[in-house]
Amino acid sequence: MSVPASRLVTTSPTRYVSTRGRMPVARFCDVLLGGLAPDGGLVVPQAYPRLTADELAAMRKLSYADLAFSVISRFVDDIPEGDLRSLVHRAYRREVFGSADITPLKTLEPGLHLLQLSNGPTLAFKDVAMQLLGEMFEYVLQREGRTLNILGATSGDTGSAAEYAMRGRKGIRVFMLSPHGKMSPFQRAQMYSLQDANIFNIAIRGVFDDCQDIVKAVSGDAAFKSAHQIGAVNSINWARVVAQVVYYFKGYFAATRSNDEQVSFAVPSGNFGNIFAGHIARMMGLPIRHLILASNENDVLDEFFRSGRYRVRSSRETQQTSSPSMDISKASNFERFVFDLVGRDPAMVARLWREVEDAGGFNLGEAPCWRTVDQYGFVSGRSSHAERLNAIRRIHGQYGVTIDPHTADGINVGLQQREPGVPLICMETALPAKFAETIREALGHDPEVPPGYEGLESRLQRVAVMDPDAEAVKAYIAGRTKS
Repeated sequence: MSVPASRLVTTSPTRYVSTRGRMPVARFCDVLLGGLAPDGGLVVPQAYPRLTADELAAMRKLSYADLAFSVISRFVDDIPEGDLRSLVHRAYRREVFGSADITPLKTLEPGLHLLQLSNGPTLAFKDVAMQLLGEMFEYVLQREGRTLNILGATSGDTGSAAEYAMRGRKGIRVFMLSPHGKMSPFQRAQMYSLQDANIFNIAIRGVFDDCQDIVKAVSGDAAFKSAHQIGAVNSINWARVVAQVVYYFKGYFAATRSNDEQVSFAVPSGNFGNIFAGHIARMMGLPIRHLILASNENDVLDEFFRSGRYRVRSSRETQQTSSPSMDISKASNFERFVFDLVGRDPAMVARLWREVEDAGGFNLGEAPCWRTVDQYGFVSGRSSHAERLNAIRRIHGQYGVTIDPHTADGINVGLQQREPGVPLICMETALPAKFAETIREALGHDPEVPPGYEGLESRLQRVAVMDPDAEAVKAYIAGRTKS
């Protein structure tokens, strides 16, 4: 595997900059609680830490918590080592994830694996990062004597994972936006049935991108953000991305016998955060051959990797599908990858995102940087509803395993891109219980509901329904954060 540019990797302590170049260099705790950088860009490390062969070999036999510390500590130098180790070990416990493995690898057949990421409290991969963020946020806020009002948007699983990670924590309130009526009943119930005093759910009449736009608008109001201590847990939060890097290492070590082997990962992707974590792992030196990006009918990312054209869709163009957490047409984390692709040129990134705002997208297909895109290992594809159903039936029929529709997108595209002799690891995104309607359509029966989740959808729900209006959301937040 080649690393495209030597200046992208480092063995020095990590510092952070903005993709748009107008943020002072910062340390990890400076960016931990935020989302967008002050200039509207996204926080990225000045360079990616690069592992030596000996360091990679030493990581192979570590427990998940120790592996997480080994990876994450390379991005953090302003939390004392002992404190960081304690935070990581509190987050990654058997009691939280049901297994000491945290993210077990299930082998379907030789060379075909499912990385089980949905063992946390909300049955989705988002828990893996959110449990750590809950620990980190509380630690830093107590250390600095601060409070935080988290504002986020969810297309399905981020919201519940954030709320379950932050519920009851001192000094933290959560305001979570979701698209009204466009998540599964199980997903809605997980969020809206929480009665904790520090949790506030807001359903926006629109699609996920409307929710995301509101979060960006509120976060972009520097005066409001400062006055109300606004922070973020969306996939744009840098610490969340870093936490997701860990399970790429875990999956790789579980599927291989030596570090001379390569693997490919199939990753369902809407907001580009999960697969961007794989990009970081690859840049660090993990022997990943391909990162296989799987889209649903909202295929803005597949279109880019096939053509170089990034074309966001309007709310009216965004389709409501049976893999609803990927019904996204403006991928928040994508700017981070483009920053790498264009040679880490912040002026060019700023210009490209002005084109997104003004013209709805950009095209790099004829740009000189496009000649280097293959070096990053991305390939892509998309799935239809019928293909999701077929993938669910195929995996159930051949292996006796029931998968959710997002995982089905990943497996469908992953099998299309599978190469002989290269192990394929498909990333699970959620348990099928969260998408009973689609499972019934595919298999003719309801998915198994894990113990403790029976009757979830019948519980009392608490949610405010609002139009897609950033000023109204700000007024709602202001009315609930007065001291």
